[in-house]
Amino acid sequence: MRIMGIDPGYAIVGCGVLDYDGRRFKVLEYGAITTPAGAPFPDRLQMIYEQMDTLLARWQPAVMAVEKLYFNTNTTTAIDVAQARGVVLLAARRQGVEVSEYTPLQVKQAVVGYGRAEKRQVIEMTKKILSLARTPKPDDVADALAIAVCHAHTGPSRLDKLTAQTGGKR
Repeated sequence: MRIMGIDPGYAIVGCGVLDYDGRRFKVLEYGAITTPAGAPFPDRLQMIYEQMDTLLARWQPAVMAVEKLYFNTNTTTAIDVAQARGVVLLAARRQGVEVSEYTPLQVKQAVVGYGRAEKRQVIEMTKKILSLARTPKPDDVADALAIAVCHAHTGPSRLDKLTAQTGGKR
């Protein structure tokens, strides 16, 4: 199964593409979509959409795993990130890619085994799980890979496979 993990933002969108066969991961690509701080916000959204569209067309993932937004302080930032997340979801929808969403707590639980894990723990465990030589930078990229790993370990597709194997019994 090909999974694209996304950590949404408007300055940096972390992206990671993995293949997962149920036992092993193969890292295909990871990086970030970045937008210039001085650019008008609608232009930044267009840049995100166009680059996301290109990535989706190149990798054709079965699913896009995206972090759910959680903000408790800066409402303005939350709204801007939500708009950027919206264009990411639109790009997936336009290409017919299924989207699954995960909270930070779910990602930490799936990757580290502890929902209150520190960010550093998640990044280090993601690096280990994926057998990466170096820690992905910036952190948004490592987060995107962690979100993809989370989907592989806990996503609905795994439950669907189990259901199919057991003749519909869960």
